Amino acid sequence: MPTVDMYNTAREKVGSIDLDEAVFGAEVKPHLFHTVVRYQLAKRRAGTHATKTRAQVSGGGKKPWRQKGTGRARQGTTRAVHWRGGGVVHGPHPRSHAHKLPKKVRAAALRCALSKRVQDEALTVFDAFTLSEIKTKEFAKVLKAFEFDDLLLVLPAKDDVVARSARNIPGVTVLPVEGLNVYDVLKHKNLALTQDAVAGVLQRLG
Repeated sequence: MPTVDMYNTAREKVGSIDLDEAVFGAEVKPHLFHTVVRYQLAKRRAGTHATKTRAQVSGGGKKPWRQKGTGRARQGTTRAVHWRGGGVVHGPHPRSHAHKLPKKVRAAALRCALSKRVQDEALTVFDAFTLSEIKTKEFAKVLKAFEFDDLLLVLPAKDDVVARSARNIPGVTVLPVEGLNVYDVLKHKNLALTQDAVAGVLQRLG
């Protein structure tokens, strides 16, 4: 069972915490990372790219020239796909890029990502993380104390004060436990959870 030190925001050790082996000590399977990150990014795609077919392009109602006698190939409309300004054949249309992935696979990948951060000694546990007011300088002090150049901070629930204090700092993401995901864990070199967030993760994945 992995055991890590627990700190306050001033980087003073206040104890230690035992992490569940099934969630923070799982076998790391890189192929799951590819599968789940691809799934997440596909869901995020807007899918609003579109082209117009010859039926949707305006104009083209008049026949360009008479059918016979001109020496040119017959044409019925200037909006055919081979004309400049015409429609697009087999072009993209609005659609969802999302695809299905079993919940067990997504949960297994998240366990692997958390376990990898433990193996890399890139997981920090806070006893609590609160700010009295929205102040970027206060959040930056914590980053400086722990020498973090980037960080994913996971809180037990949504905290607007902490989130708004961190939103202008490059490389920092603040998420509640319910928003914890594989892509953000892998994207950031450092992962930090509060003691209550660890309990929330165990409840979600244990």
